Amino acid sequence: MDLKSKIREVPNFPKEGILFYDITTLLKEPVAFQEVLRRLAAPFVGKKIEKVVAIESRGFIFGAPLAERLGAGLIPVRKPGKLPAEKLEERYNLEYGSDRLAIHRDAILSGEKVLIVDDLLATGGTVLTTVNLVRKLGGDIQGVAFVIELLGLKGRDKLQDVSITSLITYE
Repeated sequence: MDLKSKIREVPNFPKEGILFYDITTLLKEPVAFQEVLRRLAAPFVGKKIEKVVAIESRGFIFGAPLAERLGAGLIPVRKPGKLPAEKLEERYNLEYGSDRLAIHRDAILSGEKVLIVDDLLATGGTVLTTVNLVRKLGGDIQGVAFVIELLGLKGRDKLQDVSITSLITYE
């Protein structure tokens, strides 16, 4: 199945000069959505993944069904102020300013095998921050998985010591 044909391209969103890759057109088609989940899970079947870490917010769409398929727990990584219990936070840089991500301190036990998932790999800042949080908790990262990767933004360069799975790539 050609998954790229299921992605809607929206010019000038969210601002002028940006070409937005809209996954909602893929998600609404049950066969395409199931195929994405099958392909995201395939490299990790049999690796005894214990936790799937999903990055807010579109990572949640893929993280929950992947966790179910892999027999793993689901761990949300959230923006500040969203997690109620004791958390570990890390700041990361954006094009103009910075932001933070948080994970519950008791979400991952030292040595647990972890898969990190999100919808898109662009500059890599968000996923690198998530990798750092998981490592601080002692997680053993088995890989990171994305539906889409924007190769021109070179996010993969920030993840040189992590196995990367991307289903759809754009220059």
